[in-house]
Amino acid sequence: MEHAPTGHAADDAPGPANYVPLSPVSLLHRAADIYPSKIAVIDGERRFSYTEFRARCCRLASALVARGIGRGDTVAVLAPNTSAMLEAHFGVLMAGAVLNAINIRLDAPTIAYCLRHGKARILLADTEFAALTRAALAQLDAPPPVVDIHAEGFDAHISDTTYEALLSGADPAFRGPGAQDEWQTVSLLYTSGTTGNPKGVLYHSRGAYLNALSNALITGLTPECVYLWTLPMFHCNGWTYPWAVTAVGGTHVCLRKIDAGAIFELIERERVTHLHGAPVVLNLLIHAPAEQKRPITHRVDIGVGGAPPPSRVIADMERLGVHVTHLYGTTETYGPSAICAWQTDWHTQPADAQARLRARQGVRMLAQEDIQVVDTLSGQPVPADGETLGEVLLRGNAVMKGYLDNRDATATALADGFYHTGDLAVRHADGYFEIRDRAKDIIISGGENIASIEVEEALYQHPDILEAAVVAAPDARWGEVPCAFITLREGATLSPEAIQQFCRERLAHFKSPRHILFGPLTKTATGKVQKFALRAQARAHVDATTGVPS
Repeated sequence: MEHAPTGHAADDAPGPANYVPLSPVSLLHRAADIYPSKIAVIDGERRFSYTEFRARCCRLASALVARGIGRGDTVAVLAPNTSAMLEAHFGVLMAGAVLNAINIRLDAPTIAYCLRHGKARILLADTEFAALTRAALAQLDAPPPVVDIHAEGFDAHISDTTYEALLSGADPAFRGPGAQDEWQTVSLLYTSGTTGNPKGVLYHSRGAYLNALSNALITGLTPECVYLWTLPMFHCNGWTYPWAVTAVGGTHVCLRKIDAGAIFELIERERVTHLHGAPVVLNLLIHAPAEQKRPITHRVDIGVGGAPPPSRVIADMERLGVHVTHLYGTTETYGPSAICAWQTDWHTQPADAQARLRARQGVRMLAQEDIQVVDTLSGQPVPADGETLGEVLLRGNAVMKGYLDNRDATATALADGFYHTGDLAVRHADGYFEIRDRAKDIIISGGENIASIEVEEALYQHPDILEAAVVAAPDARWGEVPCAFITLREGATLSPEAIQQFCRERLAHFKSPRHILFGPLTKTATGKVQKFALRAQARAHVDATTGVPS
């Protein structure tokens, strides 16, 4: 009997009818085609429909191409969460170029390094950062041309070309070359390096597209969603949410500065449904003055990541009427690569137990193929006992291409077919993993491992402690001992002895902080505590108190 052709011949190849390279740009075109009159962007008093939003992105792409910028060329942007930064996430890619969103909290020498190392062909800079921009450009032998993004209330100028003038003379119907293949680099992001220069992380078009859809589906974005930009867009391209929110035709609400009063006001006025950020954003809302807080009368979903949130912080947010979801990822994985997916039977647990469950990092996102927790020596998966530490490894479509011009670091990070995060975790019997520490943050005291996060979790149970971070301090007898940095609630007073006793009631005695220092915690722009800086302070404290250099 003869069979009909199956279409599985060896020479079958994709064609234009059945293969289009995945690109985030297509998400904008779809949204604008379907929701032309819907409000896409709210930026202060300005509101852009999806038709207007697309036209502005097309104009940006057209202007860049007219300046000779195309595939492989870097377009740097130094701006807060404004409509211009959002437009760059589409316009730059539409031109086929590489978007380099720069951290606005960096110092001038580091910004200069990013511009030089990334070979920026042009810089779009918000005039709020005019002095910083000029200081960075002064350190370059061949600085790129600058386009001013005018910021209301900041009249300083960096160049004679403004962003609005750049757009006004360009083509609103321009479609541009875009990504010619899925492996094409679309984004360059610099890590917040703790020693030496930051590394340049490269994102490909496929990963950006798939991670955006993964976020949209798993975090429940719909055409009715209103997304408030409390998460910096320069951080992992806003965890790919510029593309995710657009994919569903949602509304972006821009926010130049993180301010508790403004966040509560926008949640109420614009009926915000989603926002994201580090635990520091949650703490800001929890401890906002009473006159700034407003009742939350509709469902608001907050995704928290960047640092493991203490269970108390999650519980406090739930009491504000906000639904909290814990996300986990790194710059190298396009932001969220794991989510603490809610299980139905968790509803039967007491509130405190639910908060502890929510604090887990969880299970893989859709764009990740596999998450492993492996023994750092043998490379074998650790038992799912909730106790045995191992390193978190990731593999999937949302893993970086590598580090720009750094083959050795790339080979180390992507060894053995996985991305090695450097995070230490345990795996629970239900398959969920839970971060216990960074490998470099583990405290080894008398041969015993102490997870700094475990000590921090105990400290956060104290009602008078606002923030806590624990690092290793040198010790002549034990090698290392825990040193806690504490920020107290306003008006609270606590002695180091009282804190130590509080910890000893909840932890093995050797895990209780030997040293306790009070004051604000040093953080990055994305809310992560800079533990390398705290370790230096801890060493200085020990040297000062013992008189013996550590």
